[in-house]
Amino acid sequence: MKKERVVIIGSGPAGLTAALYTARAQLAPVVIAGEQLGGQVAITHEIENYPGFPDGLSGPELVERMQQHAENFGAKVEFDLVESVDFRSGSPFHIRTEDDEYLADAVIITIGADPRKLLVPGEEEHIGTGVSYCGTCDGFFFRGKDIVVVGGGDSALEEGIFLTRFANSVNIIHRRDELRAGIQLQTRAFNNEKISFTWNSVVEEIVGGDNGGGVSAVRLKDTVTGEETLHPTEGVFIFIGHDPNNAVFGDQIALNENGYIITDQRYRTNVEGVFAAGEIQDEIWRQVATSVGQGTSAAMAAIQWLEEREEELQVLEEAPA
Repeated sequence: MKKERVVIIGSGPAGLTAALYTARAQLAPVVIAGEQLGGQVAITHEIENYPGFPDGLSGPELVERMQQHAENFGAKVEFDLVESVDFRSGSPFHIRTEDDEYLADAVIITIGADPRKLLVPGEEEHIGTGVSYCGTCDGFFFRGKDIVVVGGGDSALEEGIFLTRFANSVNIIHRRDELRAGIQLQTRAFNNEKISFTWNSVVEEIVGGDNGGGVSAVRLKDTVTGEETLHPTEGVFIFIGHDPNNAVFGDQIALNENGYIITDQRYRTNVEGVFAAGEIQDEIWRQVATSVGQGTSAAMAAIQWLEEREEELQVLEEAPA
């Protein structure tokens, strides 16, 4: 079993930023990266809204640079999966992975949240080349194109309205005949000349373009009649919710009603010595830049907590028997 000062669970922008800051504080953090470095960013084709990169860069390139930056200061990245944690006994915390076991004085959770997928043919193979789960991230690449948005909640309408800044038209596909979104968002969407609606329909397949280039259509099924039609489109934006990756923590940490970790302004959880940052505790913004800021804050809070804890332990050791 390995004894570490800081273990970071997750390797997206929040986790790698937390690794950089704790490494610079000479805490030699261990990042348990999962199977793929970078989380959702690693499957983002191009990032154009991260400060300092005016020409943009790919998601894999950004996380590779973040990894190298953290490792330059002494962080260690392990491609491994967390199987269980024990937060009940307090610090040091026991973390079991597929390949190892750790005792960590402090833990920073940055394991993220995954967008829900349609799980239809053509979806996976066109992620980054016509299928997206983030309008803010990818809308710019669909300038002047006709696209569809799948969903009927607040996120679907918010992103659909945002996408009208770039797209020629936005067709919102919803499985019911009325929306779940708030009335103000509905009013804005209905009044937007670029937005149209396809009701009582579900996507059965995402059809690729000629010679494997992008997306050309979605195959829709009417939920009332069962009839199938082919709807031409150049992009598919899917907004049917997110699932925070909280299963490994069980009931050991406080979650909100949607399953996201609850933190205070210093990114502290209800367990002393355990911190959280990025999309595992942020169900609103989900941007690289916001995750980086949250990772920074969580790392600084963890550093401060460890320093205060050391001082307290030293006082106890020096106290007369």
